[in-house]
Amino acid sequence: MNYSIALTPGDGIGPEVSSKAVDVLDLIGDKFGHIFNFVELEAGGCAIDSTGEPLPASTLEAALQCDALLLGAVGGPKWETLPGNLRPERALLGLRAGLGVFANLRPAALLPQLKDACPLKDDVLTASHPEGKANFDLLIVRELTGGIYFGERGRDGDGRSPESSAFDTERYSRAEIERVLRVAYDAASKRRGKICLVDKANVLESSRFWREITMETAAEYKDIETSYMYVDNCAMQLIRAPGQFDVIVTSNIFGDILSDEASVLSGSIGMLASASIGAKSAVKKYPAGMYEPIHGSAPDIAGKDLANPLAAILSAAMMLRYSFSLEKEALAIESAVNKTLDSGLRTKDIASRAKNTANEKIVGTNEMAAAVIKALENG
Repeated sequence: MNYSIALTPGDGIGPEVSSKAVDVLDLIGDKFGHIFNFVELEAGGCAIDSTGEPLPASTLEAALQCDALLLGAVGGPKWETLPGNLRPERALLGLRAGLGVFANLRPAALLPQLKDACPLKDDVLTASHPEGKANFDLLIVRELTGGIYFGERGRDGDGRSPESSAFDTERYSRAEIERVLRVAYDAASKRRGKICLVDKANVLESSRFWREITMETAAEYKDIETSYMYVDNCAMQLIRAPGQFDVIVTSNIFGDILSDEASVLSGSIGMLASASIGAKSAVKKYPAGMYEPIHGSAPDIAGKDLANPLAAILSAAMMLRYSFSLEKEALAIESAVNKTLDSGLRTKDIASRAKNTANEKIVGTNEMAAAVIKALENG
């Protein structure tokens, strides 16, 4: 099979880690008889430098012609003084809206090999785990194309007088909420059958709307256990009892914050992949999909062979699973990553917090990726 993949390496460590994901996908193609054709595109800070805008129309147009999009990372201090509409991060919002990817799936699990890199004590982890184990495995389903990030915004006044103000608007339609809820309930049905809506329904009208629609939707999924939690409590519960969660579904801004918090519990944000998915259209063979590590561009370590490539590689695995239904191929990548971690190799961000750990070897981006490829070749 032939697959067309839009590749936006982006800024900072983005090109480094995305190139390793491409190497892994090329090997998967050789092993399983697929051809992955990559169309490299500019988005983010690099696009600002060359075109003056974070998301050139040509990039979105080309991405829409591809079967899926693999993103490195965007942003950095170089562009932080630009107006909001010209910041690199606007490329992410434009790609999400343009591709129609409305549900972001961010898994956060504590791999046994990385338990010593988790900041939580074993007794904290076991207290909330349904089987009393010192780990957790949760999925955050974040609404991606609505809410405050896409709502009306602006400023009144000159910015200097006491009367000057700025505003961002949180607005959700029933359709936007319903479609992401169904993604979350379908995910829960393939996991442990539990879903938690995270909102701020005691204060926000938009959250009350989310809760009302969730109650209606829950009635259609009687085999799924549905619960509700305020976002401030959820932020606390992720620290004190992460094992209680299976699937968390929430709004754009809450999901953005909570998924970054959960990533730290997994040992490092450098381990977390994500999938942004949409509905299958009448004109495209595959459902819309955008895949990216959640770690950001980390410009301070760019070009130093320090970045952890595993989140980008695991994002490629999610692309194979969710966009192309290539489950064997996705499992092969995940197995290779696990074997690499079993061997004791660690980038600095996932090294054990314990000193003098004999079975660990700190390696750089290139050696870590090479080890994954070797495990994949031998698998």
